[in-house]
Amino acid sequence: MNVSKFFGAVITVGIFTFVAKTNAQKFDPGKVTIEQLTQKRHAKDTSAAAAILFKKGKTSLEYRVGEGFLMITECTQRFKIYKKEGYEWANASIPYYTGKEDERVLIRDAATYNLVGGKIEKTKLRSDGEFIEKTNKLWSRKKIAMPNVREGAVIEFTYSVISPYFQNLPDWTFQETIPVDYAEMKTQIPDYFEYQVHMKGSIIPEVEKNTMPRRLSGKERVKNMRTGLMEDDFYDFSFNDKIATYVMRNVPALADEGFVNNISNYTASISHELASVKGFDGKTTLYANDWQSVTQKIYDNTDFGDELLRTGYFEQDLKAILANASDESQKLIAVYNSVRNNMNWDGMYGYQCDKGVRKAYTEKSGNVAEINLMLTAMLREAGIKANPVLVSTRSNGIALYPALTSFNFVVVQAEAGGKSVLLDATDKWAAPDVLPRRDLNWFGRLIRPDGTSELIDMMPKTKSRETVNILAGIEPEGKYSGQIRRQYFDHHSMWFRSANAKLSEDNYLEKLEKSHNGFEVDAYKRDMDGDASKPVSETFAFVHNGSVEVIGDRMYVSPLALLAMDSNPFHQQKRDYPVDFVYPHQEKINLSLTLPDGYAVESLPSVMNIAMPDNVGSFKFVAQAHNKSIQIIANYEMNEAIVPADYYDSLKDFYQKMIDKQHEKIILKKI
Repeated sequence: MNVSKFFGAVITVGIFTFVAKTNAQKFDPGKVTIEQLTQKRHAKDTSAAAAILFKKGKTSLEYRVGEGFLMITECTQRFKIYKKEGYEWANASIPYYTGKEDERVLIRDAATYNLVGGKIEKTKLRSDGEFIEKTNKLWSRKKIAMPNVREGAVIEFTYSVISPYFQNLPDWTFQETIPVDYAEMKTQIPDYFEYQVHMKGSIIPEVEKNTMPRRLSGKERVKNMRTGLMEDDFYDFSFNDKIATYVMRNVPALADEGFVNNISNYTASISHELASVKGFDGKTTLYANDWQSVTQKIYDNTDFGDELLRTGYFEQDLKAILANASDESQKLIAVYNSVRNNMNWDGMYGYQCDKGVRKAYTEKSGNVAEINLMLTAMLREAGIKANPVLVSTRSNGIALYPALTSFNFVVVQAEAGGKSVLLDATDKWAAPDVLPRRDLNWFGRLIRPDGTSELIDMMPKTKSRETVNILAGIEPEGKYSGQIRRQYFDHHSMWFRSANAKLSEDNYLEKLEKSHNGFEVDAYKRDMDGDASKPVSETFAFVHNGSVEVIGDRMYVSPLALLAMDSNPFHQQKRDYPVDFVYPHQEKINLSLTLPDGYAVESLPSVMNIAMPDNVGSFKFVAQAHNKSIQIIANYEMNEAIVPADYYDSLKDFYQKMIDKQHEKIILKKI
C-alpha cells in the first residue's frame, strides 16, 4: 500500500541527515504586549477562537550525579483567547509516567494577562489551579486551569518534564486545531546517543543544526562493592552536543474533517527514536531500528515471550471446554468464547503482562496482554495454530515507524478449518474476525513462535450489513405509519450491542425518536442474543409526521425520509485526509407502502444506479407501483473501509445524489 497516498506527506528523516538554515525567533517570557492584548481577531484566520502566539520547547540530555543522564524537556507557550469558545485553551494537561521510576512535572511562570483601563493586569496561577489526575496505575496528568480568563486575554505558562527514560524523546507537535504563529523545538543530544528522527504531516519545518563541545567533571558517592563502604568516585569526560532547532511559522489550524481515523496521524509533528548508545567504555549498544528487531525484542521480553509459553494453569479446564468440540473450528470457538466470557479486561493497554497469565486466569481479570496471550496458549494446547499479533490502536496512531512504542495492544490470529481469523477476547461483544473499533488500525505484526514476524492486514474485508424491512401505509388524512424490522450483522451488530446493551429501553427509544423529527415508536421488541456472532434484530411500530404533505388534491410522500441522512456529511470544499469508514458496510432497505383509498400514483422517483470510480461505493434505487401499493428497494454499499482523499470529490457527489434520491417525493393524486 502506498502510505503517502493515504497520509499526505509523511516523511522519515534519517539520523541527522539534512541541514537547512533557520533563524530562531527571540522570545521574552512574561513580556506580553499591549498590541497582543488589543488584537480582536487572528490576522490570518479571523474565525479562530484562540491562537498560539508562541510555542517554544527544548529537550536535552543532562548528566546528574548519582542519576546518570536524564531527559529534561522544557516548554513555554503563549495563547491568545479571542472568543469564549477558546476558553478551553486556558487549561493544560501534561501526561507523565508513574511506573517503576516516576517522571516529574513542574509548572512555573503561569499567568493570565488582561488589558484593564489601558494597563496590563497580570493574574498568577494559584496552587488551587494546579492538580494531578491519576489516569491509570502507570500514567498521571498534571493539570492547570488558568485564572481570570476572558475574551482578549493572553495566557502564558512554562512546564518542565524530568525523565529517566530517554528511549523516546517526547513527540513535538507544531500544528494544532487553532492557528500557531510560531513554533520552535530544539534538541540538545550528547554524541553518545543517536536518534532516528521521524516527521509527519504535509508541512516541513525549517532546520538548523550545529555542535557544541561540553565537558563534565566532578565526583559522586558510590558504594565500593568489595568493602561495602561509600566512597568518592571522580569523573571527567568530554563530548559534543548535537543541537538541532526546528521552526515553523504561521501554521494553519488543523481541521478535523470527520470520518478521520486519528487526527494526529496527519498533524505536523516530529518524533525521535533511540537508535544506539555509546557507553563511556566505547562500547555501542544498538536499539531496535527495523521491524524484525522490534518484534524480536518484544518476544524476548520475559513479560511477553515467557508468559506466552507458560502452561500448567488451564489444562484441566480446557478438557471440559473442548468436551463437545469435534473439529478445529468448533475447538477455536469453544476456547475463544470461554476466555472472552470468563475473563474481564481491566482496561490496561500494552503488550507486557503485569501480574502474569497464571494469576490473571485465577482472578478472572487481567490486562490485554494477559488475556490474549492466555488465549493464544490455550488455542495452541487445543491443537490450533495461533500466534499473537501486535497492534497499534487507533488512539495510539498508525505504526508507521519501527519502534518499541509503535505498539500498545495485542490480539490473536488463529487458523482452523483452512481459515485464518483474528480474535480479541477483551471485549464481550467481539467475535471471530469482528474486532473492536480500536483494533482496526491498518496493520499489525504477527509474531511467530521463533520470534520472527510478518505484516498482518487488520482491516475487515467482509461488508457488515444492515437490513431494514418496512411494511407501511398512508391514510387519507396523510398519516404515515407501519412496522419496521431491522437486523444488524457483524461490526454493525457489535456497534449496536456496545452502544445500547446497557441502555434502558426507555432511554434507547428516546434516542431513537430523536434521530428524526416527528418519529414516534411503539411496541418495541429486540432480539439481542448473548452470542455475539449472531445478528441483532429489532422490530417496532412507528408513526412519522414528517413524511407526507397534503396540498389540495395531491399528497407528496417522502417514504425514506425517516431513515435518510438530513444532510451530506462531506461538505468541505477539499479533503486533506483519507475518509475512514472503519469497515466496509452495506445497508439495504425494502419498503412496501400501501396507498390511501381514493388516491393513485401520479409520479414515482426514477431508477438510480450509481457507482464511484473503482467500485469504491455504489447505490441502487428502484420504486415500482403495483395496484394499491408501491415497492421500493434501496441498496447502499461502501466496499472500502478507507477511501483515499483522491476520491473525495467523487464521494461527496455520490453521497449528495444518494441523499437527494432518498428524500425524493412520490406524488399521489386524488381520484
